[in-house]
Amino acid sequence: MTSPKAETSPRSPAASALAAEGPARFPYSFARDAQVIWDGPRLILGPAPTANGMREGQRRALLAGHPDVVIERMDAAAFDAAMTRTYEDGAAEVATGDGVLFDLETTTGPTRQRDLLEADDDAPVIQLVNQLLRQAVTSGASDLHIEPYEGGLRARMRVDGFLQKIMDRSDVPTRRVVSRLKVMAGLDIAETRLPQDGRIPLSLGGRMIDTRVSSLPGHYGERIVLRILDRSSGLMALSDLGLSATQVSLLTRLSTLPNGIILATGPTGAGKTTTLYSLLQLANRDERNIVTVEDPIEYDLPGVSQSQINAEIGMTFANGLRATLRQDPDVILVGEVRDGETASVAAQAALTGHLVFSSLHANGSVGAVVRLRDLGLDNFLIAATLRGVIAQRLLRRLCADCAEAHPPTPAEAAHFQRHNLTVPDTVRDARGCAACGGSGYAGRIGIFEMIEVGEALRAAIDAGASEAEMRAQAMTEAETLFGQGLQEVAAGRTSLTEILRVVGDVA
Repeated sequence: MTSPKAETSPRSPAASALAAEGPARFPYSFARDAQVIWDGPRLILGPAPTANGMREGQRRALLAGHPDVVIERMDAAAFDAAMTRTYEDGAAEVATGDGVLFDLETTTGPTRQRDLLEADDDAPVIQLVNQLLRQAVTSGASDLHIEPYEGGLRARMRVDGFLQKIMDRSDVPTRRVVSRLKVMAGLDIAETRLPQDGRIPLSLGGRMIDTRVSSLPGHYGERIVLRILDRSSGLMALSDLGLSATQVSLLTRLSTLPNGIILATGPTGAGKTTTLYSLLQLANRDERNIVTVEDPIEYDLPGVSQSQINAEIGMTFANGLRATLRQDPDVILVGEVRDGETASVAAQAALTGHLVFSSLHANGSVGAVVRLRDLGLDNFLIAATLRGVIAQRLLRRLCADCAEAHPPTPAEAAHFQRHNLTVPDTVRDARGCAACGGSGYAGRIGIFEMIEVGEALRAAIDAGASEAEMRAQAMTEAETLFGQGLQEVAAGRTSLTEILRVVGDVA
């Protein structure tokens, strides 16, 4: 590119200010709309840059003293990634200073998608809310808690299953922050006595983020919890979930069955939906009609008909499941079996030739049978329809930089011996360093306990066997959740303290 010619016309006030303060980045909204990023001596162009954006880029080059501007042209995906890198850098820290005057934006229009990087000219309350959301998203948090209390406002985010405090201030106007989030979620800001639920569609550069918002009245104001779902993270292959080759082979076989129920069990946040979605991908073939009933729809699945439940108007899991049976389905995904009615309809669907995937809250794989009994299903119906159960937990992975190895103590070795596993020469413990934020852990890994309901286990279920009897029939000690966790400890990927916290040794 030839050097841009110097302007002979008087500088505008904005240009004069820019020359005095040094060339700054374009405002995010301008860079996005003009498809131009000014980043030092580089001028990054998107697929369709505007003439105005090019002129402004050349002006920045003159003011910065760069006679030769380096121009980079990118396609849409690369440009979105460059936008994210350029504008989220250093923008995730939440201000902690004092004496900040906050104000609330008066926008009351319908909920729209907002970009978290577009916050340059916003009022302080809006900046604060965007910074909190931005920090939660960039940290990979699953939830963000906004908690008013007597001393002010506290914000915490859940990363790798643990809550971390990111703000605790007494000078923040709590009601305005809460009102801002309620406006973004399309909630009624005048109603402060009843719980409300909504959603905020967001983006962070090119990443699509969906948040589920829940408000709960409290003594010092409304408490807001946001469930964060990064849609751009995509679905995971079964091999990437932490499954062994034997477990992947079992799930592949179960996904090809013509009928029956396959359940994923575990507490909230254990990754049941991710496993079911990955399993559904195995069953997704052109000759199969797949229908889902979910709350919420977490990912868009190509080739799959997905329905969102709405209990307020009568679209419950049970009613939605009944409706899907009239859609000529081969495979049905029910987000969760919450009550006896849903369990009964799912069993009837399995009996009539459908393959049903669903999740259930139970402590283990065999515990799912006990839970189905508790929901009112007869033993013969469970035995006739249940094909397989997956129980799972997520364990924090030890930080590779600071984990320390040592020979197992007698108490630690006893856990391996009790589960008929070889005692490893060393086990590793968490210590904490700057790389992992002092926690000693970075990321998470999954452990899975699986059973396939064969003839012997089917007979035990039909005979009303106890949970202990069915467990002895279905798996060895090494195949239990705790046994799987001990194998991760022996491999050095997590600590014994972590599996005792998450699973507990009930033996």
